[in-house]
Amino acid sequence: MGVKSISQSSAMRKLPSEFADLLSRQGLRVLSGRHAQSAALRGGERFVATTGLLDRGQSAAALALIDGALHDLLTEMSDPIPEWTISGMQDNYAELLPKTVRVRTAMFGSRRARAWQRANEIGLHALLGSSSFHAFAQALSGFTLRRGWGTQALCYLPGDYSGPHNDHHPEDADARDGYLDLHVTLCTGGVADQRLIYARQGHFTESVDVATLGGITCYRLPFWHFTTPMLAKPRGVARRWVLLGTFLDAKTRPKAKTK
Repeated sequence: MGVKSISQSSAMRKLPSEFADLLSRQGLRVLSGRHAQSAALRGGERFVATTGLLDRGQSAAALALIDGALHDLLTEMSDPIPEWTISGMQDNYAELLPKTVRVRTAMFGSRRARAWQRANEIGLHALLGSSSFHAFAQALSGFTLRRGWGTQALCYLPGDYSGPHNDHHPEDADARDGYLDLHVTLCTGGVADQRLIYARQGHFTESVDVATLGGITCYRLPFWHFTTPMLAKPRGVARRWVLLGTFLDAKTRPKAKTK
């Protein structure tokens, strides 16, 4: 189903103010802690990918609204492979590769930005800032998360990707010991394939399909991962939207000493 047909069959004029209103029955069970995938990362896993936790009809309607409102306001983020990674080498087999990426983003850094204003008009900021979005991230991951979190909207077009990186922030005391990302994927009908590859036991052995409508991925960062270039079908609009929240762990108060 392409964007045009989604728009014709959907009448969502504003996103719900609570993330819980997008959830399926399974998703609500995760939120309440009564689903097998609740607390999916507490056992030491770094990543979980799941489908079926968002209502498919609601996902299609949300996609049509977001894509129609924001696709013409996207800004390209492009960090290609630097030439020095080859010309600057001095020793055989001593390759060093910084993070490379090509993706589009809706700029939310300033309230004066047109993308911020448009996202506010359709309720995207309210949705991603809702208490149930925070509660869902806690329930799915199993971690207690701080109030006040970062949000972002990315969009992958054909050929867009994110190269190998680990999202480690050793200079940030609040994030260096671990933090959480929650991603919601909304793909238009023209997307053929995109995969997330991540490392287990030091090797890039794990592969997950992220070309979904209403898929959710949850990351306990840092760890090594990358996304393959997005592939498009011969026909149809191909855009993969990613709505994300970045959460720091809640600070725990030290227990009072007893005499």
